[in-house]
Amino acid sequence: MRFFKDRREMDAASFQVTSRDFKELLKKFKASNDFLTFQFPDDDGYIISYFNSLVSAQQLHEQVLAAILNHPKQDLKQLKSDIPMEDMQLTADIKDIQRLVLAGSVMIQYKKDDEMCLLIPCVHSVKRQISTPESEYTVVGSKEAFVESLDSNLNLIRNRLPTPKLQSKEFRVGSISQTRLAVLYIDGIVNQQIIKTVMQRIEDIEYDTIVDISFVSQMITDNRNSMFPQLIDTERPDHLASVLSEGKIGIMLDGSPHALVGPNTIISFFSSFEDYFQIWNLGTSFRLIRLFAVLFSVLSSPLYVAVLTYHYQVIPTDLLPILISSRGVIPFPPILEAIVLEGTIELLREAAVRLPAKVGSTIGIVGGIVIGTAAVQAGFVSNVLLMLVALAALASFTVPIYQISNTIRLIRFPFLIAAQLYGLFGIALCSAFILSHLLKLTSLGSPYLDPLYPLRIHDFKDSLIRLPFSKQKKRPQFLRTENPLRIRKEEETPNPPSDIDE
Repeated sequence: MRFFKDRREMDAASFQVTSRDFKELLKKFKASNDFLTFQFPDDDGYIISYFNSLVSAQQLHEQVLAAILNHPKQDLKQLKSDIPMEDMQLTADIKDIQRLVLAGSVMIQYKKDDEMCLLIPCVHSVKRQISTPESEYTVVGSKEAFVESLDSNLNLIRNRLPTPKLQSKEFRVGSISQTRLAVLYIDGIVNQQIIKTVMQRIEDIEYDTIVDISFVSQMITDNRNSMFPQLIDTERPDHLASVLSEGKIGIMLDGSPHALVGPNTIISFFSSFEDYFQIWNLGTSFRLIRLFAVLFSVLSSPLYVAVLTYHYQVIPTDLLPILISSRGVIPFPPILEAIVLEGTIELLREAAVRLPAKVGSTIGIVGGIVIGTAAVQAGFVSNVLLMLVALAALASFTVPIYQISNTIRLIRFPFLIAAQLYGLFGIALCSAFILSHLLKLTSLGSPYLDPLYPLRIHDFKDSLIRLPFSKQKKRPQFLRTENPLRIRKEEETPNPPSDIDE
């Protein structure tokens, strides 16, 4: 170990280390062709360095270079006070210099060997215009959707929630990407324990590149191996603003046009935000129709296999001749017949998604009609099963949240296998396994099956049914909010003044 004689020698050694690190950083920058360095206004002037692909040329010439030309021989501290721009930083810290230059700042040095730099933000940002939602489109309500810019998305939320209690906590995730991430919540409403849990999980993320909010969702969920999603992915600012006022939190990532919402219950994934734009009895009816459609989508094919394999006696007498005639020429057992049709539907669905929009819709319709008709005429599948599978596929499209629709698509196959092995008992056994998994599942520490388990009568007001807003005076109990009231109590007001002059 080396000992320094005095403080001056120690400072000189630390300067050499800092200077060497700074030169290494500049060497890495200059290895890229879009990194420019020049002296301005003359050979003895300031050294200006920046990435041409990240910096706005107009802002650089009109504000930075014009100010330097008017004050060519000032030190960086005086130059900083003469440039009318915000968020400038004067620093010698290598990490700050690297982060800000790669974020679109112009680096200015006064002397060639001086590691002190003035960093001026001149970001050239390419932003997409706000458009209509695609996956959560509704006939009524707002037609605005999130875009890839985090600042624009925060603007959309703050315009809907103009309150100082709306808090935004920012993080940097990804050791290479250094992507900005914001956690949104309303102070005084949200449970602080949920906020601490989310922030701790975000700080524990150790991955090199985070390019989409779905990466974050997979890394902070309670059970990363579950097929059931625990965080809702939304692209609607009005949806996020509404759930923030309930006491939930939102997570947004720069570069992703979606936001995460949590904690959630399983009923949340079958509730469309459009339910709140209609009168309560219509909203409740459509919500129950979706739940019935999900059950039909999951159980229709397994019930067909179980009944035809083990339980002929449960088929009504009038329906039995139809089933016999439809399967009279089918050489395959019901399980193989069902798997072939279900696999064909999944192939058509994946092909329609991967192809361009205009071609994909045509392929989906034409392919479904041609393949289905040909399969029935060739005697590979029965027309009864074809109708059931088509209705099941149609029913799965009624789910408003895309993530849960993928889960519904996959859990059909375990039910089909269980139906082939044990019949109706196999379906009941598979249902019991899924139910036991859901009973243990949580979303950011909150029970996933609320209000069914644990039983909370109050939360039924906005779960399977949706009561009028006047009946929803309190926020959901499973969120454990600091302020449970949503409707303020009417205060006694003094009698209005009389219009009759005394």
